Parts: sequence; structure tokens; C-alpha cells
Amino acid sequence: MLLTADDAVLLLIDLQQRLMPVIHDRDTVVARAVRLAEAARLMDVPVIATEQNPAGLGPTVPPLSAYPQKVLAKTAFSAAGAPGLAALLLAAGGGPASPGGTPGEGATASAGGTPVEGATASAGGTPVEGATASAGGTPVEGATASAGGSRRQIIVVGCEAHVCVLQTVLDLLADGHRVAVAADAVGSRDPADRSAALERARQHGAEIVTSEMVLFEWLRDSQHPRFREVQKLLK
Repeated sequence: MLLTADDAVLLLIDLQQRLMPVIHDRDTVVARAVRLAEAARLMDVPVIATEQNPAGLGPTVPPLSAYPQKVLAKTAFSAAGAPGLAALLLAAGGGPASPGGTPGEGATASAGGTPVEGATASAGGTPVEGATASAGGTPVEGATASAGGSRRQIIVVGCEAHVCVLQTVLDLLADGHRVAVAADAVGSRDPADRSAALERARQHGAEIVTSEMVLFEWLRDSQHPRFREVQKLLK
């Protein structure tokens, strides 16, 4: 079944300023996420972002920061388990998402203080993903629902693929959402972790796609009024 813009929400997971420098092939991950976010803007697809411990890992990276209608701070590795996302998805027309994950306990940073998803402390004071107060859910401004009043397709991008992205995907699938992971817009510090995460997500029912697949399926036809603008994103 093809993806449709009228039934989609784009979820940007933890593409943050102090995490991205250690992500393998980070420039491509960010560029492909920007491609999807710009296409979402052009085609009226709601965009929601999450930030894990923004006090430690900073805000969403500048190339993406202007796109989300709402940004949700979280402590849970799974965004589906963070207070507020269910309300945001409902406001975007994505239907209810029941809590899935809970914040991990006892995680520590890797040697050398490299930012690691899920850590609560780091050597030498290097920021890591950890605890912060979660933001409450508020309606996504400007979101429109498809026929029937709901958007059921969630396009997921972000970091790290094997931690927050994977846990979010598994929980969203358990909640009954159709989830598509844009493989070229997710990353981990270790490419092997990213590959394992994508395979596990696929085994549990997620669709593994690319950003270009999503764009052309959202368009459907070269006569789409946004075709020329979206096409420029592929150059």
C-alpha cells in the first residue's frame, strides 16, 4: 500500500546539536531529514520533533529546527512512552497512542564521554542523553486530518536508530499505527547498530523506505501542484 501525504505525520526523533556530531554519516542523515521536512511543509504534512534531555544534548539541529509545529522534550527512550506525544498525534489526526516505554535506569556514558543515547551521566561532563522534565502535549497548529478524521501513517526519522528510534517504532506499531522508517534519515554511532535496528523494525512490521520513496508516493503524479518544488529537493 502506498504512502499518502493526506494520511501522514512526520516524526523527527532526537536530531540534536550535541548528539549529531558522533552519528555515523550524520550529514546524510540530516540532509535526508531536511528533504522530508521540507516536502512535509510543501504538502501540509504535520511535523513533530522530540528532544531527549535537551539541557544536555541541546536543541534540534538548526537545519531542522524551523520545521516542527511542536517539539516534545522527553526522558523515555521511546517517544511513544513520553508524556505528550499521544496528545500531539491526536491533534495531528494520528489517533491515540498509548504509553509504551519508560525511562531507562542506571545507564552510563561510554568511555571518553562520547554522547550515548540513554546515558544519565558522562565522564568529564560531556552531555549525554538522560533525564529532563517532559513537556506536556499541546495541539499541533495547522494540522489537518484526512478523510475519517485521522492520520494513520507515521514517517519516522532520527537518532539513534537502535535506541530511541527503534523503541518508538515498536511502541507505535503496538499501538496500531502504520509506521515507515526512512532508512537514509536514521543513524547511530555504529553502523552495525543502525543495520540491526532496521532489520528488527522490519521484522516487527515497520516499512523500511527511503526519503525519495516517501516523496514520490506523497506526490503520486507529475501533475501534482507541488511536483516541481518537491523535485528540486532531490537534486
